Amino acid sequence: MNEVVSDFIDYLLNTKNYSEHTATAYETDIHDFIKFYSNWSSNDLLPADLGKLDTFCFRAWLADRARRNLEHKSTARALSSLRGFYKFIGKKYNIQNDAIGLISSPKVPRKLSKAIETSEFTDMKSALATIDKKNPWVATRDWALLTLLFGCGLRISEALSLKVRDMQNAPTTLRIIGKGQKERIVPVLPAVNEAIAKYIADCPYSGDPDKPLFRSVKGLPMSARMAEKTVENLRAYLQLPDYVTPHALRHTFATALLSGGADLRSLQELLGHASLSTTQLYTKVNMAEINNIYAHAHPFAKHDPNNE
Repeated sequence: MNEVVSDFIDYLLNTKNYSEHTATAYETDIHDFIKFYSNWSSNDLLPADLGKLDTFCFRAWLADRARRNLEHKSTARALSSLRGFYKFIGKKYNIQNDAIGLISSPKVPRKLSKAIETSEFTDMKSALATIDKKNPWVATRDWALLTLLFGCGLRISEALSLKVRDMQNAPTTLRIIGKGQKERIVPVLPAVNEAIAKYIADCPYSGDPDKPLFRSVKGLPMSARMAEKTVENLRAYLQLPDYVTPHALRHTFATALLSGGADLRSLQELLGHASLSTTQLYTKVNMAEINNIYAHAHPFAKHDPNNE
C-alpha cells in the first residue's frame, strides 16, 4: 500500500505541481484512513481491498474523526484527499469504487474574512522598531514584509519565495507563481518599493540577487513561522485581536480594493483565486460595512414607531 500512496504523492508533486505542503496534507489524510481501517477491521489495508470498500466503511471513518473531535473543515479536506486518491488509482491501477462518490462531505461554514484597521497597520512600524531595537535591520525587514503583504495582497508563501532580483530597481509589477503553479501579475505601489529598498539597503545578506529576499538573522531563508511569530509579537505589544495574522493583511488588501470600487473579476486575478466564489466572500465583508453605515445614517433606520 505504501508504494501506491507514494505513487500518488509523486503524481501530485510532479504532474499536478502541488506544493510540498499540500502533498504532505494529502499523504497525512490517506494514512489516517489506512490506520483507521486497520483498527476498524483488524486487517491491514491492501491495494486489492480498495475497490471493495463500501459506504459503511467510509462513514465509519468520518464518525471516527468526529469522535476524535477533528474539525469539520479538516474532515472535509481529508475526504477530498481520499476522493483524489481513488481517482488516481482508478486511472493508474484500474481500481474502481463508486461508493466513495456517495459520501457527503461535512458542512463547513464559510467564515467572513476579517480585515485589519488602517490605524492598526500603521502602528506596527513604530512597534517593530521598539521590538527589534537590538537588530534595526530586522525591523526594516519585518516592515517591508508586512507592507508587501498589505500592498500587493500576497500569500505569505508567495512573499517568502521572492528573490532579491525580483524587487531590485523598484519594479512596477511582480510576476507571482501561486497555488497550483498559477501565474498572475500584481502591481507594486511606491510605498511597497520604498519599504523593500530600505530593507535591501540595511540587510547584511542582500548582496546576491539570486538569493531569497527575506532572510533570517543567521542569513537563512525566512520561514512562514518566523513571519507568524513577528505578528504574534506585534499582537502582544499593541494588544491587537487574535485574527491579526500575516494572512489578515491579504484580507485587508482585498477588502480595501472592493470598498474602493474594484470589480470581483479584477480582484480575483489580483488575489490568484481559482474560483470566483472564493473572492465573493469579500462582498459579504463589504455588505456588513454598508449595512452598518445604513443603520447609522438612513432616516428609516432611525424610525421609532413608539413616537407615533
